[in-house]
Amino acid sequence: MKYLKYIAIILIGNVFVSCSDFLEPVPGSSITTDNYYTTAEELETGLIGVYAAIKGINSNDKDENHGVQWEFYVTEMRSDNTSTKSPDSEDASDAGQLESLNVLPTNNFVNNYYTSFFQVISRANVILANLDVVEDSAKAKAIEGEAKFLRAYAYFNLVRLFGDLPLIDRIIAPSETEIQFTRVGTNSIYELIVADLETAVSGLNNTYTTRASKPAAQALLAKVYLTMATPGSYLKAQLLCEEIINSTKYSLKSNFHDVFYTERNSEIIFAIGYNSGVQDNSQIFSAEWMNAVGNTSGVNYVTTNAVAAIDTYGGSRISDSYRPDPLTLFGGTIRYQVTKYFPDGASGGSDGQTFTGLPQLAGNDWIVLRYADVLLMRAEAILAGAIETSNGNAIDSYMQVRVRAGFNAVTDRPSKLTKEALLIERRVEFAFENQRMFDLIRFGAAQSVLSVFADANGFNFASTDLLLPIPQNEINLSRSSSTLMTQNPGYN
Repeated sequence: MKYLKYIAIILIGNVFVSCSDFLEPVPGSSITTDNYYTTAEELETGLIGVYAAIKGINSNDKDENHGVQWEFYVTEMRSDNTSTKSPDSEDASDAGQLESLNVLPTNNFVNNYYTSFFQVISRANVILANLDVVEDSAKAKAIEGEAKFLRAYAYFNLVRLFGDLPLIDRIIAPSETEIQFTRVGTNSIYELIVADLETAVSGLNNTYTTRASKPAAQALLAKVYLTMATPGSYLKAQLLCEEIINSTKYSLKSNFHDVFYTERNSEIIFAIGYNSGVQDNSQIFSAEWMNAVGNTSGVNYVTTNAVAAIDTYGGSRISDSYRPDPLTLFGGTIRYQVTKYFPDGASGGSDGQTFTGLPQLAGNDWIVLRYADVLLMRAEAILAGAIETSNGNAIDSYMQVRVRAGFNAVTDRPSKLTKEALLIERRVEFAFENQRMFDLIRFGAAQSVLSVFADANGFNFASTDLLLPIPQNEINLSRSSSTLMTQNPGYN
């Protein structure tokens, strides 16, 4: 990881300075840990740089780290939910690889996500290494919890995408190549994630939505336990979800539309905050999903497979999930656009020209965790990997989400909740929120679902496609060291 070859942490300027959740002053650039972090205030400013790495750079420069702004490429577009407009065209070749499950180790989106999230880990490690400048023990505990939450969040995404990873839990020197390039087993990565989130739960409160909080740490830890699926982990996940539910801090918005267009609302537990109009504080993914607005003229298009699922099971969520692309209605194949993230909440227009301001400078927050997820995770935890359950608490949580979508609390209530029904509900509730691929794998359905989807679309799918390749750039860098980084099966 070439960014690990530098001791200095580069605190980029694209921070959440206009959000009340975030701290001032704005961090500078190229500031070393040795001469900067001398007070708690400076360390808190540095902490904003960790969020900035998640937030990513709003640009089309492939050499910039884009954080969550390019996450949909490596998650949603590898599932049966979304696709590119022209996967075979030269300018969409990397995206086409992800859609067709034919990813190469040289894929730019894969490399970008890998380096972006290891940058998050690196910056979090710098914060943790400088906690001794904080004299107030309570404040130190809070900063530690926040940094460890962010490190756990980054590692959780990476381990689910890449499998075995380098375990970097401290600042490392450029000479420590055996740490930079040695992949350890996923069990060790999950041990760090769980320990970090436990620290976050004990050290944080529930003040923020676009910064780490205790409920965010609890919800993320619950999802980690569901993913691990080890003895006792389902009960741990259930208890965490129920603590959030019983806090009564969060509630479902009555109107599904408001979840996405009334930001930082009662349903949002943790989101990556953006503000429109300024390059350093805005995002570009909303525009990229719109034909003739974004640089790529339509990516993350909704598949007909997802359209059919939403039409059948989505209830009142349909119009706020997808729409036909207006530019494809006349002649040719009709394509479908995601409607959860129109830039700055505009209607989408007919050709992308009706937005207020530049759509490429949108301010839509990216939602990572919301209350509906907690409710459905509780049902999943009670199900505990079984085929079905008649447990009333599981069905109650499931039905809360369904009723919000317009289904009847009595006549549509099942006597048993099946694993298949829960997976379907998660698909239509969280469509295009980058959860589908992870859900398929966690539910043990990825092999069957993606095999059928691949056959229907002329793709080739193998079980090794469930993990992404380690970026070729990382392997190339390791060749100059004493440790050669290994590649995932199926990509050699």
